[in-house]
Amino acid sequence: MYQFSGKIKLFSIILVVVGVLGIGWGFYDGLGKTEEDAKAAIAAQHSDGHHGDHGNAHGDAAHHDGDKAHKEADHKDEHASENHEAHQDALVEDATKDAHKSDAHSNEGHHDTKDSEEEHIAHVLHQMHNRPWASLYVALIFFLGISLLVLAFYAAQRVAQSGWSIVLFRVMEAITANLVPTSIIMLLVIIASVMHYNHLFVWMETGTMVEGHENFDPIVYGKRLWLNETGWVIRGVLYLLAWNAYRWYIRRNSIVEDSGDIKIFKRNYNVSVVFLVIFMLSESMASWDWIMGLDPHWFSTLFGWYVLASLLVSALTVIAFVTIYLRSKGYLPKVNDSHIHDLAKFMFGFSVFWTYLWFAQFMLIWYADIPEETTYFALRFNEYKTIFLSMLVMNFVFPILLLLNSDFKSRPWFVFIGGTVILIGHYVDLFIMIMPGTVGGSWNFGIPELGAALFFIGVFIYTVFSAFAKADPVAKGNPFLKESEHFHYYNIEHHSGSGEDHH
Repeated sequence: MYQFSGKIKLFSIILVVVGVLGIGWGFYDGLGKTEEDAKAAIAAQHSDGHHGDHGNAHGDAAHHDGDKAHKEADHKDEHASENHEAHQDALVEDATKDAHKSDAHSNEGHHDTKDSEEEHIAHVLHQMHNRPWASLYVALIFFLGISLLVLAFYAAQRVAQSGWSIVLFRVMEAITANLVPTSIIMLLVIIASVMHYNHLFVWMETGTMVEGHENFDPIVYGKRLWLNETGWVIRGVLYLLAWNAYRWYIRRNSIVEDSGDIKIFKRNYNVSVVFLVIFMLSESMASWDWIMGLDPHWFSTLFGWYVLASLLVSALTVIAFVTIYLRSKGYLPKVNDSHIHDLAKFMFGFSVFWTYLWFAQFMLIWYADIPEETTYFALRFNEYKTIFLSMLVMNFVFPILLLLNSDFKSRPWFVFIGGTVILIGHYVDLFIMIMPGTVGGSWNFGIPELGAALFFIGVFIYTVFSAFAKADPVAKGNPFLKESEHFHYYNIEHHSGSGEDHH
């Protein structure tokens, strides 16, 4: 039996404490920002060549018919460079009013340069106040998503009745224990959002759904059957309850299954089938609610699959990391190089799958060139260009180079190097999904972001290794255990080399 060592426990607690301090400092610093700080940030953006704020860029490109968008842009440029005749000013005024009504990140339209500057300052200040919440949210979604996708992968192994992965069941079950604390924190964030303690979801702002209100947004109003606070909260609670209910049930029954009762095995199979159906529906809806809902004007029919692929690659990498560590300490004697090899194959395969989905979504949006779709990538490419491009390299190029070779997949240190790059890359991917819709161009990676990551890493380590110590490291009652113990990926090649070997 594995014993949760005091060193690991102390290390995880230190990470949690340091993370809490970083998060606390982030809130203290972020919520303490003033208009002077916003003005300094705007001046710094201008000196770097960034002359547009997130709200204007988002609204100008995304939420108008083509002609109106171009007219508005032309008149804004003229207004900034020279004085206009009265009829030109009136036209600019009308276009600007429409733009700010349809942009969920903007306030009401203003008619002179001074008021526009004040609005810009207020908008940037609002983004600065959002930063500590957004930093916490990125790390939360990442670790919640990993825990959930490990659970889904585990359920898929049960439904497929895969033989190779049985010796990894206890590792996967231990990782899914992290679903509990992350779900609790997610519930608190949901409550904070609807109570307006944070402003991550701009469609929740006062007046957004009220016709005639200065903040009325006709695009969001058209989605009110889905984007409403009551439905959003109910769905979120149901997602978390369903995921945790299955996790609790299957963990309990997996330990009971060690007795060798085949009825328990069949029951676990049936429940896993039901869970996978629920998961496929709820994962997509949660992606819409919790990530795509940060950019309520934008939409993508592929987004649920894209988030699934990103988190699944990360989940498989985490399974590989925990397995390699526990095996190196002698707690998984039945795990051999072939199991590591198969995990690495999954990491490689789903990295390619993620790349396919990313390219399919990007290529179609780029080719169609529809304003309300292209604004999503335009903002990210303009304000997040460096990490946007580096994310593509980390999530595709590195897995190809490091994990394409079959021999490398069996070497733990090579898998660890490739996995580290993959995890960083997909964390950045999620960062780019969340930050533009919450902080726009006022992003950074500093103490708040590092503190949030360390906090959830600490919680993860404590929860996972504590759970692993509470059960036998081997799922003894599973009827496919012997097959898993003697699994070797090269058997197929070896036995198919000649007819005599095959017979």
